[in-house]
Amino acid sequence: MAHFESVTFGGVGFDRAAELRGDDTKMAAIKRDRESRSIVFWRGKPLVSGEGDKELVLLELDHSIFEHAAEEPIFLGRGEEGCLFAQDISAWEPMNQDTPDGSFLDQTEQHYPGFPADQAFSELRTIMTRLSDRDAELCAMTRSLLSWHATHRFCSKCGAESHIDESGWRRRCDTCSALHFPRTDPVVIMLVTQGNSVLVGRSPGWPDGMFSLLAGFLEPGETPEAAVRREVFEEAGIRVGAVEYLGSQPWAFPSSLMLGFHAEALGTEITLDPVELEDAIWMTREEVMLAFSGEHPRVRRPRNGAIAHFILKNWLEDCLD
Repeated sequence: MAHFESVTFGGVGFDRAAELRGDDTKMAAIKRDRESRSIVFWRGKPLVSGEGDKELVLLELDHSIFEHAAEEPIFLGRGEEGCLFAQDISAWEPMNQDTPDGSFLDQTEQHYPGFPADQAFSELRTIMTRLSDRDAELCAMTRSLLSWHATHRFCSKCGAESHIDESGWRRRCDTCSALHFPRTDPVVIMLVTQGNSVLVGRSPGWPDGMFSLLAGFLEPGETPEAAVRREVFEEAGIRVGAVEYLGSQPWAFPSSLMLGFHAEALGTEITLDPVELEDAIWMTREEVMLAFSGEHPRVRRPRNGAIAHFILKNWLEDCLD
């Protein structure tokens, strides 16, 4: 799909300036530069401003809010306003405020004392379509990196505690000298069709009425096309024939790359794997259109911003090519 990069988190080609990450002298100068700024995350939520459309809040690197940061800033790259960093202040404890409710789409917001009323830490899933393409790209990059650092504090080779290196783009173990790099997990997500119908399913625990395209992680030694065929058969008992790549989307929950495919089903009889899927159904174009309009009696409107919504919308509009 020629226009697939317009998908949420598709980005604008932000200049990551990777050549600066390992240059300690230049990095020290950049941190001293009064034009440099940092975005802020708290427990996976970016600090944003605005009532409708949202915009990342950019703060000076020496702002007092960063007293809550446990590790050094992560260098993101060059922005029009100067070099950009990211810092995590998850150690901050909001007082007398709603705490994250653990729901699929957390609607709670947290306000840092003394900040303007329209600035808050907001769940990325909730606001992702209200960000500019540049800010969405920065959020996807940062959330993935911070999640990786939070879950990889200890060396997988010797078990000793590691520390941030290369301006946040790797971790180093001083005990055994091992180097560890951020990981991205590839996931295939499939538009499985036969004629005028598409296969959708729902995982256990999803909100009522939520269905989506089938998806699954690649396994070692497996091509994406093989993963498409394996996952569809494992989850729904359906064999597929032709498999065509459509495009991709970074997905920072916690750090995946969604690889979109179109697959042609060789049959329609569904045999569920109840561990993977709670339900799976075939929907005609007309039924999918009803879901998009919010008028389907059983299936809720697909969630805007996710790659499944993007693929289904383009399938309805006959724009997959």
